[in-house]
Amino acid sequence: MADNNEAAVNQEEQGPQLSLQRVFLKDISFESPRSPMIFQEEWQPEVGMELNTRSRQVGENVYEVVLDITLNVKNADEPAYLVQVQQGGLFVIAGLDDQQLHHALGAFCPATLFPYARENVDATIVKGSFPAVMLAPINFDALYLDNLQSQQAEETTTTQ
Repeated sequence: MADNNEAAVNQEEQGPQLSLQRVFLKDISFESPRSPMIFQEEWQPEVGMELNTRSRQVGENVYEVVLDITLNVKNADEPAYLVQVQQGGLFVIAGLDDQQLHHALGAFCPATLFPYARENVDATIVKGSFPAVMLAPINFDALYLDNLQSQQAEETTTTQ
């Protein structure tokens, strides 16, 4: 019992903790249904991007966060390629209240994973023999706040 109290005191003295333990590629997919004919066409790509995140607790103070990026690229209204990358990370997070934890899992952790996912997307596209794509930086804090406001607005509408 004394050990538990001592651990709690040590945790309070250390303050909040958030550290990346591991970065891993959870899933990757690439499809180019019109290869090789597409390489003979004039290249005028239309890029559609979808971005999602999810998280779950996998141990005491250990969380898995997955950043899912999907690019659907068309050329002259025909499919050129589809690439999907699920970039995962294990984070140790302790000493945060529920709101801070939710923010860390929804904004900070995905922002930490984004450079890894961006590199995997680019490398996969290049291996498919298409021009490199460097995804622009993303403000995950702004996305998190927008999502939070949308959820709150939806809850307000539902309760009225």
